[in-house]
Amino acid sequence: MSEPDLEQIAKTGTEALTESRRAFSAAFEELTKAYQELATKNAKNLTAAIQALSAAKSLAEFFELQQKLIKDGVEAAVSDSQHIAQLTAAAFTAACEPVQKAAPS
Repeated sequence: MSEPDLEQIAKTGTEALTESRRAFSAAFEELTKAYQELATKNAKNLTAAIQALSAAKSLAEFFELQQKLIKDGVEAAVSDSQHIAQLTAAAFTAACEPVQKAAPS
């Protein structure tokens, strides 16, 4: 390979790594924001659940409410974990894409 070819490969690689770092940084910020929002939502839900359980007028009402809160909590946990998994996959895809595009065929 000639020197200009090597210089072009180095330049392309450097640009790809820079773009990869930028993309991952942006995706990581989005993931961090999602975790913060999830923590805030969970804290509010916990407070509301404790208030609702403490307001139960009977043992039967308490257990009925408890079952509903458990069911809702499990559904929310599954949904939240799927969302976080999608964001995580997107972060790694965004980080790898520039490098893959720059790789010589």
